[in-house]
Amino acid sequence: MKPSLAKGTRDFTAQEVSRRKYIINTLQKNFELFGFQPLETPSFENLSTLTGKYGEEGDRLIFKILNSGNYTDKVNENDWQNKDAKKLTSQISDKALRYDLTVPFARFVAMNHGQLTFPFKRYQIQPVWRADRPQKGRFREFYQCDADVVGSESLWQEVELVQLYFKAFKELGVPVAIQMNNRKILSGLAEYAGITEQLIDFTVALDKLDKIGKDGVIKEMQEKGISDEAIEKLDFLFHQKNNALENLQELKVRFEGVEVGIQGVTELEFVLSKAMELGIDDQDLVFNITLARGLDYYTGAIFEVKAKGVEMGSIGGGGRYNNLTEVFGVKNIPGIGISFGLDRTYLVMEELGLFPENATVKVEYLFANYGEEEAVEAMKLIAKLREKGISAELYPEAAKLKKQFTYAEKKEIPNLVFLGKDEIEKTNVTIKNLTTGEQETIAQSEFLK
Repeated sequence: MKPSLAKGTRDFTAQEVSRRKYIINTLQKNFELFGFQPLETPSFENLSTLTGKYGEEGDRLIFKILNSGNYTDKVNENDWQNKDAKKLTSQISDKALRYDLTVPFARFVAMNHGQLTFPFKRYQIQPVWRADRPQKGRFREFYQCDADVVGSESLWQEVELVQLYFKAFKELGVPVAIQMNNRKILSGLAEYAGITEQLIDFTVALDKLDKIGKDGVIKEMQEKGISDEAIEKLDFLFHQKNNALENLQELKVRFEGVEVGIQGVTELEFVLSKAMELGIDDQDLVFNITLARGLDYYTGAIFEVKAKGVEMGSIGGGGRYNNLTEVFGVKNIPGIGISFGLDRTYLVMEELGLFPENATVKVEYLFANYGEEEAVEAMKLIAKLREKGISAELYPEAAKLKKQFTYAEKKEIPNLVFLGKDEIEKTNVTIKNLTTGEQETIAQSEFLK
């Protein structure tokens, strides 16, 4: 049988693992600097925990796990004959792989809210699974890197998360711009134009502005039954100035009497002005009035992070939500969360050549094998190097030197060490640098320094 990978999954080579670790370690360090604590939840949850939280489409994409043993034992004969998938699922499966990190986090908070100190700040870096159709950049198994604060409505959380994004990406060397909007501004616009009933249609069309342009957006709005009068009222959206705070001032005037809109403008104004006071460039923090991601979920601020100078979708995003735990019967726990796209960040860093040399694990020294006696002496030195945290290995066979050379070159080991009879007698060691071709013989004591 020819070996193959399950669709939508990947193997990661040593270089890829090291580079991914480099990104994860950088994110982890920054999460902890900002006071977030790590949380890990099981890779599978009760199916009932996940069902109904992601809409109909999401439910379809959840990987269900068959019950142990003879899972057909308790199946209703009628449902089996009718091949009724919906009814059968709950009879043959009561567990599923987690679809994202948010619902398991909500479940954790709901179960433990009595013991947690609020505001509760957690970060989570774990794989998730989706039975999606695999395509370029979309996999069935991938990592999510999330940070959430729950139990506080303070807008300083938004300011902090903006800082966290910029600090982490700066450390990775990735130049980014963060686009921001507020769900209340979008609700305000719908109210202002008299299309509150069509809020979702309006925002879904508006969100496509950068893809289909003004004419495309207007056409889609008309197709959804939004009146020409309303579209005329919203025309100013397509003529935004470069200055975020000026645009917000203009909105304030238009939103006179539209309470929810005024609230959104005030919130966003606070976040943008405070972030700028704290040294964030107004060119990198942008108010994008057309940004409308995750609208059925977010209730306040909405974030989206784009890498500069690379054609790539967003490499991060998030927003504020009101009722994380309500579905589990615990009310009034507001929160705000952001996530980093690990795979896309990797692709951006690869394209821009941003991975440092030391992001790949390499063996520093390969000791040539001359036979049993010499190998024992070599192993003694290797043990001392490893104690110092230096990676070294012995070529396992006393093969021809040419073969040992080739091995070192293929594995990109920079130094080949010779410890023959002559060196052992004089307690020396000969090192050949395979990059420069230079070779020197020095005392073992000096080498170990």
